[in-house]
Amino acid sequence: MALKCADYSVIHSSKDHLEVSFRSTYNPSTPGIRLPLSIDLRYIIRSGVSGFYSYAIYERPPGSPAFDLAQTRMVFALRRERFHYMAITDEKQRIMPMPEDRLPGRGKPLIVPESVLLINPINPDLKGEVDDKYQYSMDNKDGGVHGWISSGPFIGFWVIFPSHEFRNGGPTKQNLTNHTGPYCLAMLHGKHFIGEEILAHFEKGETWRKVFGPFFVYLNSTPKVSNAHNLWTDAKKQRLFEEKAWPYNFVSSPYYLTTQERGSASGRLVVQDRFVSQSLIPAKMAYIGLSAARTEGSWQTESKGFQFWVQTDSDGNFESQECYPRSLWTPWMGSETKLGILTYVPIRDGPTIWEIGFPDRTAIGYYVPNVNPMYANKLYLNSPEKYRQYGLWDRYTDMHPAGDQVFTIGVSDSKRDWFFAQFLTRIINFYRRAANNEYLPSTWTIKFNLDSVTSGVYKLRLAIASATTSDLKVHVNYMDVEHLVFQILNLGTDNTVVRHGIHGLYRLFSADVSSSLLVKGDNSMFLTQGKEADAICGILYDYIRLEAPATSERCKWSKE
Repeated sequence: MALKCADYSVIHSSKDHLEVSFRSTYNPSTPGIRLPLSIDLRYIIRSGVSGFYSYAIYERPPGSPAFDLAQTRMVFALRRERFHYMAITDEKQRIMPMPEDRLPGRGKPLIVPESVLLINPINPDLKGEVDDKYQYSMDNKDGGVHGWISSGPFIGFWVIFPSHEFRNGGPTKQNLTNHTGPYCLAMLHGKHFIGEEILAHFEKGETWRKVFGPFFVYLNSTPKVSNAHNLWTDAKKQRLFEEKAWPYNFVSSPYYLTTQERGSASGRLVVQDRFVSQSLIPAKMAYIGLSAARTEGSWQTESKGFQFWVQTDSDGNFESQECYPRSLWTPWMGSETKLGILTYVPIRDGPTIWEIGFPDRTAIGYYVPNVNPMYANKLYLNSPEKYRQYGLWDRYTDMHPAGDQVFTIGVSDSKRDWFFAQFLTRIINFYRRAANNEYLPSTWTIKFNLDSVTSGVYKLRLAIASATTSDLKVHVNYMDVEHLVFQILNLGTDNTVVRHGIHGLYRLFSADVSSSLLVKGDNSMFLTQGKEADAICGILYDYIRLEAPATSERCKWSKE
């Protein structure tokens, strides 16, 4: 629903600075007000600054009813006759379709509501492409500036996030940027690529206040068409300027934390894994953050507070400047907190027997197929982000028409032989005796050889990068109840694949595998995605590892 702010006031006015407020105050007795939030939407204009700043203060007064906040954003609808070229990164830039191209006669709806095949677009160069707003999503950590360039005159319109601390879900949360309209979005809070688990849920009577922003809308221009691309280069420079200026010193709200009200933290992050190295391993280029999350890993779904993240250097050192509010974190954190050496000990019981993939919380290291030529977005034809294409769920069956994927440890290559997502199987052959386009469960097989079997309990680690309405069962050597070692039903509401992503809500599961289920020599593990639903249900694996039973004996160290 669109916000309607009835009360207007000038918060600050001087010769070089103007801040105005548009406020809507929640009153349960006022007819027509359904959103149980008081919202103060503010704009700041500064002398000599080409653009404006905007932020919003959301507040729940005492006595407010229960409420779930799913998403909130500011959307800028630009002049459709002028803004045709959009830019998100150096690589992701293009001329976009017109809004009419998505209508019947020019566009053909596909099975995903947001996806339209352009069959007769106004610009004939776009014919045969798929247009979908989710194809232009970005992780918070990878974004920061996106926008459009108009033609005649050549004007750039850019949304710049100097900080992501007020956005929910942390650095790996994916958000919309630009899409056909032309629209330019400032996503402040949303549940895309995560699902219901990231909703901000408020109980009846629960009070809350949060400042979203400010973000900056930057405008630039050039009189020459030959210099039009320089507007993007200039916008990137402006983003760096805004990041260095954060936190801003010109925001009037007392709820926005200034530099004097914030603290900083520094330290070094190392990893201790005795089955990998005898020495501590520097956690290079890792993300480390402060969050109000209550349980391990729940920063991914934390939506009510703020998150402050910084990336380590090549030796694991980190330093965050003016990040967290001093009064809202633990008492031992002051204005300048030196955390010293922080040691991360990964979950592990015994040495690695075998592993598949690389643990980075995504499925990026696996095989992503080429798009069906009928559904291509040309922007991603020669791109490392091949997963942004439409319809990849059907490419699995195209590659395995008569049976499911088999991966042999020590022989197969995960970059070539492990499909990036485990979908259902589309029935296209007579062996299954079913109609075309019917989808049934798929079972992937991992074959591995054991020189010997140690008495005890082996550990299976399943790191899931994303899941959507999936039932996952894991059997060892035989697919019966006695050999079932792991099961989880109705897993995930991420909708990652249908939204052209490579990760959603990360989950880590561990399962016991009794040595009695294994044999010396050849063994098999069966992963069944067993929920009979539609094409877009599936699991994206991040990393799979089988560990030998825990031992108290001195381990054999590796130099790797």
